[in-house]
Amino acid sequence: MNFPFPEIPQSLAGIPMGIVVHSYAARWHSKTSSSVYPGFENALDLIAHCEKIGAGGVQVGVNGWASDFAKKVRDVREKSGLYLEGSIGLPKSSTDVSNFEKEVIAAKEAGAEVLRTVCLNGRRYENFHSEKEFLDFKTGALVSLALAEPIVSKHKMKLAVENHKDWKAAELAEIIRDLGSEWVGVTVDFGNNMALLEDPMEVISTLAPLAFSTHVKDMGVKEYDQGFLLSEVPLGEGIVDLKAGVELCKKYNPTINFSLEMITRDPLEIPVLIEEYWGTFPDSNALTLARILKKVKETSFEKGLPEVSNLTSEERLAFEEANVIACLDYSEKSLGLG
Repeated sequence: MNFPFPEIPQSLAGIPMGIVVHSYAARWHSKTSSSVYPGFENALDLIAHCEKIGAGGVQVGVNGWASDFAKKVRDVREKSGLYLEGSIGLPKSSTDVSNFEKEVIAAKEAGAEVLRTVCLNGRRYENFHSEKEFLDFKTGALVSLALAEPIVSKHKMKLAVENHKDWKAAELAEIIRDLGSEWVGVTVDFGNNMALLEDPMEVISTLAPLAFSTHVKDMGVKEYDQGFLLSEVPLGEGIVDLKAGVELCKKYNPTINFSLEMITRDPLEIPVLIEEYWGTFPDSNALTLARILKKVKETSFEKGLPEVSNLTSEERLAFEEANVIACLDYSEKSLGLG
């Protein structure tokens, strides 16, 4: 399913990297009293800040948006010139469809053209411990997408399913192609599937033909006793081929936005050396494990992966902001965005 995309308008050339709200995990609804890094209460605060630091747009949750708030977001967004992408939860059953449609309408009223979504809020290897558990989840996810598709089609809104440490790239591509809707595609996350032992460029190559939006990130890795540690790191410092990833996404969708998801947090533990990790991967083999462990060993992050648990609240806010700014600077200078 390769949908034709229009030629990129001259006015969209060189749009700077946008910001996914999760890049401000500490600052979003922050309770820390900080004069330097005040918390963001809503999308209006996020848009204002992203305009100030020179970002090209935002991707932010639209849950609970009423029509009057959507109009405020539209006004602020239009004045700033930033793009807007929404993030939305899928309906779990028919009783959720009405609320899902209200959120789609609100997002469209605010000026969003793409809604990113996920099928799983957790991580595959933590949530499920057997193939049956995972297949039951898959059945529910397919129901959710089937409920959502007529709504986004009706309102001509693109729905983009992220590879969210749940689907392997080929699994997600098959789901989207089988659904066969021009309104349902993918949010390509550049780094998530390393947690599922997949090479970032193989993931991007598989999903870029279906991409409506992106989560651009770079990844650092390091060995630990049960497998490897995985962290988002400032762009250009990790192991993802960002230039190739960006160009591949542009090739298939010239108008796609590039949105930064630089989550400043402690490293994630990917416990590939314990049996429980493998419960939902019946077809995996020793070669897959050997390749990822070899890559981890050869590309171990020299500086030490980012950590926040030892920081004060103010220090964490400062660290988060510094990482976002560094990524925007790299994006402009090295990726030609901006």
